[in-house]
Amino acid sequence: MKCLPCILPLTLFAATSGLAQVRPRPPGLQQADQAAQQADKAIPPPTSQQAHHDLAKLRQDADELARISQTIPTDVSSVQKGMLPKDMIEKLKRIEKLSKHLRTEVSP
Repeated sequence: MKCLPCILPLTLFAATSGLAQVRPRPPGLQQADQAAQQADKAIPPPTSQQAHHDLAKLRQDADELARISQTIPTDVSSVQKGMLPKDMIEKLKRIEKLSKHLRTEVSP
C-alpha cells in the first residue's frame, strides 16, 4: 500500500507522455497542403462589384412611398371617428413593401 502513491504519478506520467508524441505526416498529405497553399496565392481575391441600381425605379418607388404615406394621417382621423377606410390596410402593406425594397437596394 505504501507504493501506491508512488506508482500512481509514474503511471499518469507514462500515459500522458505517450499522448504527446507527434506522428509524422505522410508525404502525400504534405504535398497536398503545399499545393493548396500555392493555389491560394495564385487566385486573386474577388473584387467587390456594386450592384447596378435602377435609379429611375428607386426614385419612382420613393415617390410612391411618399404619396401613399401622406394619406395615412387622414385615414387615422377616420379611424378615430369610427370609420375604417377600406384601403388603409392595403396602403400600409404597400408602404412596408416599398420601404423594404428601398432599404435593400440602398444598403451595402
